[in-house]
Amino acid sequence: MNPEHLQLLLTREMPYGKYKGWLIADLPGRYLNWFARKGFPPGEIGLLLALMQELDHNGLSSLLDPLRKR
Repeated sequence: MNPEHLQLLLTREMPYGKYKGWLIADLPGRYLNWFARKGFPPGEIGLLLALMQELDHNGLSSLLDPLRKR
C-alpha cells in the first residue's frame, strides 16, 4: 500500500454512477463490495476503489481518521 494512495482516498471523488461526487473514502461498503464482485474499473479509480474496499472490508477505515483531520 502506497501512503499517497491513502491521501487520494480523501481527495478523489467518484466520477460517475449513483455516488458521483462522493469522496472515495465516503462510499458505502455495499457499493465497494459490488465493485469487488463485478470488477473494479481500470486505472487509478479502480485502484482506489479496490484499496477502499479492502480497508472497509477489514474494518480498517479508521486508518484514514488522522488524515481527515489535516
